[in-house]
Amino acid sequence: MGKFTITHEINGNEETFWKVFFDKEFNEKLYKGRLGFPDFRILDQRDSETETTRKVAGTPKMSVPGPVAKVLGSNFSYTEEGRLDKKTKVWSWKMTPGSMADKLRNEGTMRIERVGENKVRRVAELVIEAKVFGIGGLIESSAEKQLREGWDDSAVFMNDWIKTHF
Repeated sequence: MGKFTITHEINGNEETFWKVFFDKEFNEKLYKGRLGFPDFRILDQRDSETETTRKVAGTPKMSVPGPVAKVLGSNFSYTEEGRLDKKTKVWSWKMTPGSMADKLRNEGTMRIERVGENKVRRVAELVIEAKVFGIGGLIESSAEKQLREGWDDSAVFMNDWIKTHF
């Protein structure tokens, strides 16, 4: 099982960050455009006084070693369910793959910390687990590499989006 933390500085205040994070147009352009997902859809998003929940479905662009690609298949997809607790301001999510759901686990939390007048630090703590005999570690390391690259790209995209939309 792999656990790791990813941090990025985002140029905007807390309110702007969450507004962009939940924006449908931003997410579609991030996932389908910047990250190259063949498919990404927001299935449900709800907002209440205490929480915001969201469920998405995605098919990521895969760049993994041959043995991992063979096990995951050519049409790897997932659903992700997340929840922002408005009191603690922590986003938590769990990804469920379209196949091998009993063998693959990806979940985590994300929070932001104010680091300046108009800047926040996004801190994501992720867990990856692959219970696949012989190549579980390779799947985990491949997933971590892809996730790190995706989070890095998303930070650049979010900063560009904020600069041009706010």
